[in-house]
Order: sequence, then structure tokens, then C-alpha cells
Amino acid sequence: MGKFWNEKKMNYKFNRFTRLLFITLTSVCILSLNPLMAQTAIDVHCHNILPEYKLFLEQHNAAMDENFPLPSWDVASNLAFMEAADIQMVVLSMPAPQPYFGNTEECQQVVRQYNEYCAKLKSEYPDKFKFFAALPLPDTDAAIDEAVFALDSLNADGIKLATNSRGLYVGDEKLDSLMNVLNDRKAIVFLHPHKPSPINETIIKQTPLAISEYPAETTRSVINMIVRNIPVRYPDIKFIIPHCGSYLPTAVSRMKAILPALIANGYIQAVDLDACLGNFYYDLAGGATPEVVKFLLSITSPSRLLYGSDYPYQRADVLIKNKNNLSAWLKADAELAPYAEDILFNNAFSLLNK
Repeated sequence: MGKFWNEKKMNYKFNRFTRLLFITLTSVCILSLNPLMAQTAIDVHCHNILPEYKLFLEQHNAAMDENFPLPSWDVASNLAFMEAADIQMVVLSMPAPQPYFGNTEECQQVVRQYNEYCAKLKSEYPDKFKFFAALPLPDTDAAIDEAVFALDSLNADGIKLATNSRGLYVGDEKLDSLMNVLNDRKAIVFLHPHKPSPINETIIKQTPLAISEYPAETTRSVINMIVRNIPVRYPDIKFIIPHCGSYLPTAVSRMKAILPALIANGYIQAVDLDACLGNFYYDLAGGATPEVVKFLLSITSPSRLLYGSDYPYQRADVLIKNKNNLSAWLKADAELAPYAEDILFNNAFSLLNK
């Protein structure tokens, strides 16, 4: 595997934390799952969909903007899922689409309502919920104001950035002023794919975004950051890349192969690729397998892997089974077993408490 895997194997800063008790046999039997497979986790990839957000999208005929219906969400169901899955804490974030339809003021209102709701929920359940604040992009000035308010006044645990906000991609120079603000606050930035802009409407009608476009979109935005050395220029921002890094391991391999020629011919500036990769964490939502994780470890280390469920975008019983399977094969794999608790719990705990 890659050098990142080897150089971090023994580099952990804190001891194992006390494990929570296994979930009750009754709850697990209801879901027809094996309680012996459960292991305590922190979930960094969890969405909450507020009724007001849904109504706003419907008013703009955008409920199907991402070509997929928004699932239902409520606090009680989320807590029940967490108990059944043996998840100690989740970090909530706004889903796609971005609530912007040409009017910055109304987007600010929706985003502020969401962030204040999450802050209130966090105060009511301090041991269960954290949140990555939403921003009213593509208006950069409004986004800076909201980031400052969310991080400084609402005690947000980080910022969620769409891969693109109505065509404004992460990595664009227009966002440099926002990156300065986030870097000054040593913020965590959770990246999440949104519908590409532009998009081939014919393709997405027959192939849902989640299959290919979302991984491609995530990879596109991360490479866009790398070619501008964003993680190096703003070293105190910690970026979480979703969905097992998407296509990034393949893209990085290709980039390493062609980068010298691109630089020599003046097509691209010099890029400190390893330094850029050093600021990335990766959640394992959406299809983690031993093969996928080991491929991801060609560009990172186990200390940078985090658990993510993507709740509530699949049924709770499916997500619980996925989480238990992940726990089982992590513990069964000779190379990965020493890092199972770190991947499921300790890495996220350390990141969120720096």
C-alpha cells in the first residue's frame, strides 16, 4: 500500500476510549440484525431534512432538483437509528440541493433557519448531535457572514460545502476570501456532492446521480482544490471527502503520472500533491468494502478514515446492516483490525475535539 499507510501505523495520540454497551437484544431483533456485530461509532455523514427546507424547494419547483426525492427525517427516528446501530453521535449537515434560486436574501433565511435549528438540537442533545453549518453560496460575502456567525456564535462543529453551489466550484478563486476565514478558525470542512453544473439531463434521467455523477463531482471538486494548492495555502482547514474518497485514488495516480508534463508545458502550476492530500479525511459512506478501503489507503492512512452512514438516504435496517458488516470485516482483516476502533470512533472523536 502507499506510504501514507505505513508512516501513520503507530502514530496515535490518545488511548482507546471506553466503549458503550451493546444495543439491547430487543431493538436488534426487531431489525433482524446480529447484536454481536455492533460497535460504537461516530457518524460524520448524516443529513437532516427540515420541513421548512422541503417546503422552500417545493415553492421553487426544485423538490426533485437532484433527480431523487428527499427522504423524511425527524429527531426521534434519527435517535432510534443511532441506538439500533450503536452510533454514539452524528454530525448533521444540510443535504442537496443548495437552497439558492437567484435570491441571496431568501437563501440566507433558509440557511440561517437550518443552522439555528441545528444549534438548538445540539444544545438539547449535546452527547448525540453535532453539525456542519450550511452557507448561502454562491454569494461569497453572505457565506462569510454566515460562517463567522455559525462558528463563532452558534458553536458549529464545521462547515458543509457543496462541491458546487449553482456552478461555483470549491477551489474557485472567488472562494479564497471564504477559505481565509475558515483557515483562521481552523475549521473542519465537510464536502458533499451536488448535481454537476452543467449537467447532461438525458443521462441523469436514466442514471441516478448517486451512481456515477456524485463520485465524479466529488473528485472534480477535490482536484480543482488541489491544482490551486488550496489545502497547502490554507493548512489549518481539515477537509472531509465523502463516499470513500470517490474516484480520488484513481485520479491521484493519473495526476502523478502526467503532472510533470503539464507543469513543464505551462498548463498547470506546480502542485504539492502529498501536502494537499495530507489535509484530507475520508468518510466511508456509500459502498465501503475491503478492496475499496485498501485502494483508498494508497493515498492516505487509517488515521484519516471516518465512519459515515448517509442517513436517512437508505432505510435504517439497510444502513445498520452496512455498518455491522463494515465493523465485522474491519475486525476480521489482519491489516485493518488494529485500526477498527479508530476508523469507527477514535479518528472522528479526535478530529471533532481538536
